[in-house]
Formats: sequence, C-alpha cells, structure tokens
Amino acid sequence: MRVYIGIDLHSNNCVVVVIGETGRVLYKEKLRNELGLILSELEPYRKRCAGVAVESTFNWYWLVDGLMEAGYPVHLANSAAIQQYTGLKYTDDKSDARWLAEMLRLKVLPEGYIYPKEGRAVRDLLRKRRQLVRQKVSQILSIQDLVARNTGVRLSGNAVKTITAWDLDRLLPDPLVARAAKSNLQVYRCLVKEIAALEQMILGQVKDGPGFNNMLSVAGVGKTLGLTVVLEAGDMSRFPDAGHFASYCRCVGSQKLSNGKKKGKGNTRNGNVHLAWAFVEAAHFAIRYNAIVKRFYERKKAKTNGIVAIKAVAHKLARASYHVLKDGVPFDVQRAFA
Repeated sequence: MRVYIGIDLHSNNCVVVVIGETGRVLYKEKLRNELGLILSELEPYRKRCAGVAVESTFNWYWLVDGLMEAGYPVHLANSAAIQQYTGLKYTDDKSDARWLAEMLRLKVLPEGYIYPKEGRAVRDLLRKRRQLVRQKVSQILSIQDLVARNTGVRLSGNAVKTITAWDLDRLLPDPLVARAAKSNLQVYRCLVKEIAALEQMILGQVKDGPGFNNMLSVAGVGKTLGLTVVLEAGDMSRFPDAGHFASYCRCVGSQKLSNGKKKGKGNTRNGNVHLAWAFVEAAHFAIRYNAIVKRFYERKKAKTNGIVAIKAVAHKLARASYHVLKDGVPFDVQRAFA
C-alpha cells in the first residue's frame, strides 16, 4: 500500500502526517527541525512513499534537499494557492499537514517550483544585491530629508552620490544633524562597495551562459536585469508557453469575467516578484531608448493611462524573453512589438 506524507514546516518544528491510499492516518507527530530525526521517523514508510508535500514560507531548503537526497519524491506546496476545507470549525497544524497529504493523494496539490540546489546560491546572492540596493537608496533619501528639513534645500540624488563630509558640515551647521547625515553617507559608501563586489562575483558565475548573452539583446535589459531574469526564471521547460511565463512574471491581468462583467479578481501576488520588478524596470528603459517600443507605449497610453501602458510593455518584453531563453534566439523588436 502506498503512503502520502504531509509536512507543515515552521521555524523550529514541523508537523508530519502520513496517510494511506484510503486517506486513513497512519502516523501523526510534531517533530523538532532536525533532518536526522525526521528521516528516522519516516524510514518505515520510505519504500512505500508516493510523495511528500512540504509547506513552508521561507525555510524549506534544508528539509527539501535532505528528503530528496534520501530518495523521497518531494513536492513543494504553493501556500498562496492552497485552500482549506470550507465549513471547518477548528483547524490546527496537524489538520493542515493532513490536508497537504490528502491533496497529494487526490492529485490536486498546488505546487511551487523547487529551484535546483546547484543554482540556488547565486540566485539568492543576486537577491541579496537587490536588498542592498534598496538600503542604499534609503540612505540617499535619508540625507535628502535631513538637508531639506533643516535648510529647505532639496538635493538631487546625483548630488547626494557625490557629496562629501565637508559639504555636509557646510550645509548643516548643527554638528549633531551633520553627524547623522555623515552616518548615512558612510553606510551609503560601504553599500556601494559591497554591491560592486557582489555584482562581480555573480557575473563571474553567469556571464558565459548563452541565456544571459541573449537576454542582453532584449530592449531595456542590461546586466542587472538580464541576471535577474536568467536566474529567477530557472529552467524554462517548466513553462508550457509564453503566456504562462508572462503570468509567472505578474505581467498579465487577474480579472474574473462573466458575460463581459467583472466578477472579482484572482491572486495578484501569484508569481515571482523579482521578475515582475525586472520587466517593469526594463519597460521604463525600453521606452526611453527604443523608438519602436516608445511608439507602442504611446499608443497604449493614449487609450488607457501610463501605468497600464508600462505593464503592457512589460508583458510584451516578458513574452519575448520567454522565446529568447527557451529557443536561444536574440531579441527581435519588430516581431515583439508588431
């Protein structure tokens, strides 16, 4: 008899439920987050295991990798798409884990993508770079706010990037206020150096790949955006067509229509937030530097508004990037924006 395993993973423990082919619970226990302990408890069911469903929001790498290396067929549950039984008065972690196993048994488990272990580190390093960039921008904004609040002078972002400690002492006579601004400046300079070091390391891992070189031909895409698309997309064979990839990039609408009337909308957060950001950024650059893309944007903007028009450009770029990565061909702006 085959068995199905559901694991509801938390920060310091996990709840494991094993059910049989009829749905009867064979094992139910709360365990510490120790791989050896979990594998030991599951060993009696390993040879009969038809699949393991793991639900986690952030800390699944160690468990999924360990189970796969031990020979278990692992499925990562898509937390945003899972719906609990309606009408239940009481649920807990054990009922959640059982529901994971039950959905796996019924073949209705919404699944997430298990990014290959060998490529995960460089992708996460790129995400770390983006986090540091956001922190760098926050330091610039903080300096701008300090100067504007105390002097009424509004510095541009480029002016802040070249400002010196002496300039801040001159602009901010109060030594305490100047010290606060100089703290932001020091952090900003440290972040600039660290971001440059990360970029060099990431490029060394990815720059020779054909997918990355082809992505650089896409309108509006430079090194950073090209790296983001290549590393976040992963194996393109997991997308049946360009539409599915554009949906994963959050570049399609989520309205639910019936007889031409809006009946609500789907989960707009489904998909990859990093790819969504990358293609919107690429769209902004493309309309500035590519005449064909700009004409398409202007036509869309005349019918709707600027935000919808930018999303339309991002959608076009996402669909084109699917073919660039899947088929290994350079970008054709005429074909993409015909």
